[in-house]
Amino acid sequence: MRFVIFSLLLSSLFVSADDLHKLFEAERQWRHREYPISATAEGVHDYDDRLSSNTPADLKRRTEALRAFRKQAEAVDPATLSTRDAVSRAIFIELLSDEIRDYALGGFRLGLTAESGFHSSLASLPRYTRFKTAKDYENYLRRLAQFPRYFAEQTAFLQQGVDTGWTLPKGSLTRIAGTISAHVIDDPRQSTFYAPFLEKADGVETVVWEKLQAKAEKVVRNAVIPAYRDFHAFMVNTYIPAARDDLGASQLPKDGAAYYRHVIKRYTTLDLDPEDVHQTGLAEVKRIRAEMQKVIEAVGFEGDFAAFLKFLRTDPRFYAKTPEELLQRASWICKRMDGALPRLFTRLPRQPYTVEPVPDYLAPGYTGGRYVPASIESTQPGTYWLNTYDLKSRPLYILEALSLHEAVPGHHLQSALSQELGDLPAFRRNLYLSAFGEGWALYSEYLGLEVGFYQDPYSNFGRLTYEMWRACRLVVDTGIHAKGWTRQQAIDYLASNTALSIHECTTETDRYITWPAQALSYKIGELKIRALRTQAEQTLGKRFDKRKFHDAILANGSVPLPILEQAIQRFIKEEAAKG
Repeated sequence: MRFVIFSLLLSSLFVSADDLHKLFEAERQWRHREYPISATAEGVHDYDDRLSSNTPADLKRRTEALRAFRKQAEAVDPATLSTRDAVSRAIFIELLSDEIRDYALGGFRLGLTAESGFHSSLASLPRYTRFKTAKDYENYLRRLAQFPRYFAEQTAFLQQGVDTGWTLPKGSLTRIAGTISAHVIDDPRQSTFYAPFLEKADGVETVVWEKLQAKAEKVVRNAVIPAYRDFHAFMVNTYIPAARDDLGASQLPKDGAAYYRHVIKRYTTLDLDPEDVHQTGLAEVKRIRAEMQKVIEAVGFEGDFAAFLKFLRTDPRFYAKTPEELLQRASWICKRMDGALPRLFTRLPRQPYTVEPVPDYLAPGYTGGRYVPASIESTQPGTYWLNTYDLKSRPLYILEALSLHEAVPGHHLQSALSQELGDLPAFRRNLYLSAFGEGWALYSEYLGLEVGFYQDPYSNFGRLTYEMWRACRLVVDTGIHAKGWTRQQAIDYLASNTALSIHECTTETDRYITWPAQALSYKIGELKIRALRTQAEQTLGKRFDKRKFHDAILANGSVPLPILEQAIQRFIKEEAAKG
């Protein structure tokens, strides 16, 4: 009955083009209620005391709501809309359709990757929760008290995966237990979740603060730690022993091949055949390999490609001696690029960013670096996480490419600019589409060449090895999920074609195995942006201004690649008309 009333309200409210933004806002508010953690992360604090309910009935109810939202959006005639609103409508419908399709295929049964999951995402709660008043702390504690119920619901979905054969591959789960057990500790005051109670907020009285600290210690001991302990036991004793031995998403029983095509579309925004992606990857590997060979010859190295890779992986000069050194070098690279940004853009974001190490509980199985954005409403900076674990697997020659990718002009600049596009509906300002975001970040690595980076030939080889890495992903991901490749075959392919450490080749392979198709988005997106730039340069000739081109790429926030292509076609036409 409740959903019927909800549907009737939708049908009565949103029937014209003028009401499209009301529909966007209604869906956003609905999503905040359904996913309270996401609301908190966006700076909406009405639900800070809650965790979402995730039962099979909840999933069914949400899917019905998504269909109702989609139906209303489809009823609006795009011909009556401005170009920007028509784009928003198209993206809105596509996002809803993706969620509906994922539910139909049962993607909720695969709620983990080799390096993370819902349990590790929760550990970021202290970072973006508001702590100003006693009520803020009380809300946070009420949320923590719900951990046992929340974990049990998530575990039930994973158990459903075990029962139906939809699990992650066993061979890539060797590190997942460690990301859980890191939170199973004896002293609750040492917990990540107790951290907000180590320093009193100015708005909280001392006597109240002491009571809050005591309550926090109790909640972490009696709710948080037991939830992680039970989940660890489930993973070690039930899930991992029952996990499947084969690797490919296409090998999942019933709809495996359809699921892989679905996630290819999700992460690339294109309907692509796995074999075509594989062949594109092989061609890119061949092209980039030739560029890498030129660098080897330029430095006068005597030996073949494999010997050069061994030299890079073993010579101490290419590795930092301390975590602090690695962080300092990355910070200096970022600072240098900050100064070069006006040569690449006419519009820059106001939001700052920081460089910080990957948290210890994640670092052993985590990627080399990652960007963690701040919300629109937050006063916090974005964060470039740099992995300082196992320094012998963190070569310095890739640090320029990595830093430009994660910070500026890559993820931070793109994400912060998107959040500052005040004329876009809120769902688009916060939107992240992998093909656009990762494609832009990979293209950003290349932009370093245009403003004086990669002067050291080994650093330029690092840039090329990062590009090669993304090209290899096209080959490896489709090899694993559509062509029956083994884990070792994927590791060996990465190791023989890139200068990544063996540790990184291994952790990256496990990431691709447990996160099918996401790795395709980088190269597919970058190839589209490079192709659009080539078209703009050829059409506009001397009138081509790369700053205006980059502004145009980022002007609409994160968009599907077909919509990006349409936007750049309009940009080229408008610039050409200026004469």
